[in-house]
Amino acid sequence: MNLAIRDIRYRLGRFLLTALGLGLLLATVMAMGGIYRGMVEDALSIVRAPGVDLWVVQKDTNGPFAETSRIPEDVYRVIRAVPGVREASPIAFQSLQLRVGPKPFRVQLVGHRPGGLGAPPAVVAGRPIVRSRYEMLIDRKAGLPLGTEIEIGRMTLTVVGLTEGIVSNAGDPAAFVSLQDAQEIQFLKANEAIRNERARLEADLKAEPALATVPAPALAPILQDTHLANAILVRLEPWADPGEVTQRIERWNHYRAMTTAEQEEVLAKSVIERARQQILLFRIILLAVSTVIIALIIYTMTMEKTRDIATLKVIGAPDWKIGSLILQESLTLGLLGFGLGAILIGLAADYFPRRVAILPFDQYILLGIVVGICFLASVLGIRRALSVDPTTALGGGA
Repeated sequence: MNLAIRDIRYRLGRFLLTALGLGLLLATVMAMGGIYRGMVEDALSIVRAPGVDLWVVQKDTNGPFAETSRIPEDVYRVIRAVPGVREASPIAFQSLQLRVGPKPFRVQLVGHRPGGLGAPPAVVAGRPIVRSRYEMLIDRKAGLPLGTEIEIGRMTLTVVGLTEGIVSNAGDPAAFVSLQDAQEIQFLKANEAIRNERARLEADLKAEPALATVPAPALAPILQDTHLANAILVRLEPWADPGEVTQRIERWNHYRAMTTAEQEEVLAKSVIERARQQILLFRIILLAVSTVIIALIIYTMTMEKTRDIATLKVIGAPDWKIGSLILQESLTLGLLGFGLGAILIGLAADYFPRRVAILPFDQYILLGIVVGICFLASVLGIRRALSVDPTTALGGGA
């Protein structure tokens, strides 16, 4: 006979409730691990989406995701002439708060040249951007249907397609527009600001005798130029060495060239590092709490069976049989709790505001940890069981 199975059947209700409580605790551990992984995937998704080899950014900066980077739009023509470069396109990024209906929401605006680099890798609904103005692709996470009109500044854009899985490091959905639209949104000043700037320019010109005859309206368009980008995306020839191309760009064009791997490192180790460390620490604390709780549960279950164990000793049950009973119940409880936790987090993952990435590798690691915890917890229970006095069975009490 299997004593563990018989004992579980005898206390089935209590055992299942205990397993459910443990499952909820392990589901929390899985959720924290999924949020940790999801945060990294969110941060890297917008960098990986263009599928390029190099990012050319303003000199002495770490790129548009870590700090401000502005370079002239037409630099892409110079970069395209560098040996080893196959394609080059300007791109613009900006974080915006939009309002559609009563509720505001934030997006990561991405401006790219239609037909050039920087477009989303796939459109899951609708169509790509085909016109040079006033069209938008947005991630499904925003919850906007096709045909939605969004007012941004002085323009109205129409959602013509939906993407999936492309968000910013803050978890905001990505919205793709044409580069011209993005430049106008980011760099074109309001009419009042333009008038104020023109008035200041006129005052400055009058203050300089050598420039007093220069008309301010002739210089104003230069100061209000919107033909800027935050980075130049570069795709290399198959035979090109990224290191050599990077050196050429930095030496002769005086911009910083970063590989996609370097951009990922900047995001993972600079932009979201503190949040990653905090979630990782919280996950470790949860695992420590889980260890203590499982140990207490197993020890308490053993204490409840003191008289039963004493009876087994009276009828001649060997110590290994009693130890096997405790170990099997401990492992059954841990595995059942893990299974319930996996089911719960699988059902709830889509309802989290941030991506929860449950990876099989992480689940296997957690399963191994749970099994190890159950083994360690059983040691306490087995030591308690083996120390039970057989006469307890005859004394009428525990």
